[in-house]
Amino acid sequence: MYTLLRIVQKLIGALNSDGTPAQVGAGIAVGAIFGLTPILNLHNLLALSLVLLFRVSLPAVTLGWLVTIPLGFALDPVFDAFGQAVLDLPALESLWRTVTNTPILALTNLNNSVVLGSLLAWILAVGPLYVVARRGVGLYRRTIYARFQRTKMYKAVRASKVYNMYRLFRPQ
Repeated sequence: MYTLLRIVQKLIGALNSDGTPAQVGAGIAVGAIFGLTPILNLHNLLALSLVLLFRVSLPAVTLGWLVTIPLGFALDPVFDAFGQAVLDLPALESLWRTVTNTPILALTNLNNSVVLGSLLAWILAVGPLYVVARRGVGLYRRTIYARFQRTKMYKAVRASKVYNMYRLFRPQ
């Protein structure tokens, strides 16, 4: 139950963060790689480097990761079949041999059908996921959050001394 509350808290925090809808959408899209693919692989280190290098919403990355973990586990058989089909392509046989025998590239684990299938699925999904997340965040902020900001409860909390003390000590 506590984990579910944390996910909801992360969702609300990401949606209402100071980041632009594009930053939040990019965070969700990039965070999905951590949930869809096995975590201990070189491509996840590269994704983490991109998150730290560019202005991407970190709460949104966490949200994308947390939301896609169950999806990643549920789709493992599909990823396995997809990856195995790509690994079995005769035209790519020399590529897989090179990847497996090259020291740094071997760390990618692309000879594992689940890793390859989930990575390819994420590559196919990252663009549409970004567009949907960016538009969804923008729509949420223009409609639901804007309506919530006009409520008496929201205005009362924002005007309270407790909230002002929280803002004073909140890490930026």
